Amino acid sequence: MVATITKTNFNFQKQKSLYKGKVRDVYNIADRLLIMIVTDRISAFDVVLPKGIPYKGQVLNQIASKFLDATSDIVPNWKIASPDPMVTVGHKADPLKVEMVIRGYLAGHAWREYSSGRRILCGVSLPEGMIENQKFKAPIITPTTKASEGHDEDISREEIIKAGIVSGKDYDLLEDYTYRLFEKGTAMASEKGLILVDTKYEFGKKDGQIYLIDEIHTPDSSRYFYAAGYEKRLSRGEPQKQLSKEFVRQWLIERDFQGKSGQVMPDMPDEFIEQISERYIELFEKITGDRFIKEDTADILNRIEENIKGFLSSY
Repeated sequence: MVATITKTNFNFQKQKSLYKGKVRDVYNIADRLLIMIVTDRISAFDVVLPKGIPYKGQVLNQIASKFLDATSDIVPNWKIASPDPMVTVGHKADPLKVEMVIRGYLAGHAWREYSSGRRILCGVSLPEGMIENQKFKAPIITPTTKASEGHDEDISREEIIKAGIVSGKDYDLLEDYTYRLFEKGTAMASEKGLILVDTKYEFGKKDGQIYLIDEIHTPDSSRYFYAAGYEKRLSRGEPQKQLSKEFVRQWLIERDFQGKSGQVMPDMPDEFIEQISERYIELFEKITGDRFIKEDTADILNRIEENIKGFLSSY
């Protein structure tokens, strides 16, 4: 098997802290810079799965880097440089404690809620008679709280503002950025024969200005369908051909695991790990139009450390 990174523990000059998220290890340098190392960890239902996925970190980092560059005319973002295929270095901003989830289609979590009988999601009314994977008349925003650990929770615009999580003025700006980013992502996906079904954006503030932070339009934060055959599959009630983490979630659901108390994580065989890796690489090539170049993983931790130190010494 190809070597993977599931944890890091570097010590850089002027390092103040290390935050380990579900997938990313984030190093705070002098409260000025963040070094985000995208590991090969994979999470589902807010649980980190036990095995790393080969090349997943490289895929996510390089897709996010490309989309951050492509959308910098819409909203300022945190990226300064990508000194390694698995690393982005950028501005340190104070994260806003809300994730802006936007949906163009009734799929995934929204469909699971809808099929259980709910017709209001995050304060948004959903029409009767919709079917799974059907397109909304217009995209809807269904925010979630940004949990430090455990599950993110659905929340409405009104609840966010009332709780003081984000001011009304800032929330209006977040909504505007979210719609425009989704429109751009949808257009870029369409050019490659894909449908951007839903995604999420995270924002932070630095010196009073809102920045787009974290990843953008990756298979960990987004769901993509193939455009070819979409209408036919929809009319027949068939599952859509998609590129996202949803197939991992479905694999777990079929094995009675949804991250709930008392459930046991199923063992992931090497063949399934390889399938996941291939899906991530496929999405990279589909959405970017570039051929994926597998970086040498023989001494991967040393490579990352040296590339980061090289950047910091010259910044």
